[in-house]
Amino acid sequence: MKSNVKRIARGKPLSDRQKREISALAVKPDSEIDFSDIPRLDHDFFKNAMRNPFYRPVKRQLTVRLDADVIAWLRTNGKGYQTRLNRLLRTAMLKEASGR
Repeated sequence: MKSNVKRIARGKPLSDRQKREISALAVKPDSEIDFSDIPRLDHDFFKNAMRNPFYRPVKRQLTVRLDADVIAWLRTNGKGYQTRLNRLLRTAMLKEASGR
């Protein structure tokens, strides 16, 4: 059994009955799963979606060389220039990834 199904909640192990049910479900092929009570998610569902406000991507420290005028422009609004740079790069990355 996979480690991610061994416990329901932290500190509370699964009962023998729960372990048997999970094991039975794990060997069942996807084609036998009944999805009729789950609505399909269409484009309208995702159009107002937003990133989880608690999401925090992993940060990595690196050294990068930028033109002095670019750094000066980023610093014109005071503290947070690295965050602004990250936001600009993320916007460009997402735009490129979406093919626009």
